[in-house]
Amino acid sequence: MARPEEELADKVAFLRRGDAYPDPVARVDAIETHMSWVFLADGRVYKLKKPVRYDFLDYSTREARRIDCEAEVRLNSRLAPEVYVDVVPLTRDAAGRLALAGTGEAVDWLVEMRRLPAERMLDRALATGTADPHAARDVAAVLADFDRALAPVALTPAEYRARLARDIEACRRELAKPAYGLRAGEVHPVAETLDAFLGAHAPVFDRRVAARRVVEGHGDLRPEHVCLLAPPLVIDCLTFNRDLRILDAADEIAYLALECERLGHADFAAALLAAYRRAAHDDAPDALVHFYCAYRGLVRAKIAAMHTLDAAAREVPKWIGRAREYLALAASHARQIR
Repeated sequence: MARPEEELADKVAFLRRGDAYPDPVARVDAIETHMSWVFLADGRVYKLKKPVRYDFLDYSTREARRIDCEAEVRLNSRLAPEVYVDVVPLTRDAAGRLALAGTGEAVDWLVEMRRLPAERMLDRALATGTADPHAARDVAAVLADFDRALAPVALTPAEYRARLARDIEACRRELAKPAYGLRAGEVHPVAETLDAFLGAHAPVFDRRVAARRVVEGHGDLRPEHVCLLAPPLVIDCLTFNRDLRILDAADEIAYLALECERLGHADFAAALLAAYRRAAHDDAPDALVHFYCAYRGLVRAKIAAMHTLDAAAREVPKWIGRAREYLALAASHARQIR
């Protein structure tokens, strides 16, 4: 029996072929991510999840991958209903030939999507100067409408604060590991500021829960997941862990603003936050928004650092540099918490 990595290589080789698709294409661009392979085939995109297992997710079985593909289509249909088409079986016939939605046994599953214009993704639009304050208002309006339509989650104020405290401590512990070479001064002051604010201002967080602002949202709101069409579409929500989608709506918009700031567009980030507050009628205090920006910076620093654990040696400096970038942003926002 072939090993999982050999089976994956066979599937990837097949999906790189232009004749693998219902409408054959001249060119297929294959992109490998931490957890998936993505195949760009003219106007369609197909995502194949890797058979990987981590502390935070398990895609090691075919059934687990099918379930997550179905969740991806269902959850992303909330913010991008026309993009996510279906879950498609990858089949193998008696002769061993692979096919998309063929007659053989389903050996894996793919998410089929309509391809969005790359130049209209927010990260690209920021880089080319085509993302203006009108775009910030449009994105904020879509997200405010989305958040209003979400049901509040069954979470007590104490449970919500405890979750934040656990996450902060987990980031502190992970980033303090000597293997990453990060200085204590880059990590501990941010974590200590967040802990202190969380402890001293419990009523601020409790009011957010009472006001039904803690919802099951997107969970991974980054510029590369926002397409500036009319209206804007938001793709690629976090599917593998519902707990990570449960967050304060102000935390989610702060996360997107932080990522825009990291790309060098603090003005757009500020316009986005202001527009969202107006559209959502959200009176979150400035200190809370800075708390969430610093918190997300700490979380993203941890994720970047952990990428080095299975990255090629040449990529390690890139990920440690990214972790330091996030830590610097987190420290900047932590200094603004009052």
